[in-house]
Amino acid sequence: MTQAPKIEIYATRTCPFCVSARALLDRKGVSYAEIDVGAAPGRRAEMTRRAGGRRTVPQIFIGPTHVGGCDELYALDRAGKLDPLLQGRAA
Repeated sequence: MTQAPKIEIYATRTCPFCVSARALLDRKGVSYAEIDVGAAPGRRAEMTRRAGGRRTVPQIFIGPTHVGGCDELYALDRAGKLDPLLQGRAA
């Protein structure tokens, strides 16, 4: 049985793209660690480094995979590749 990967989302509380990304992950029934870069601004540098220089929120990581932002998360879902990634399998 494949273990579900750790999901991390760098976000802010009021960003509409962050709200939308969280909503999709919630609908998928997966747990995730949220890093609020609004409440912990020092974590933004960590996010930018991990995201290859991207500074916008959200930045989403599923296991070792940097998904990107909200648009990329929804694109993976539309392509049928999000569920396998959430389950720890390659699409």
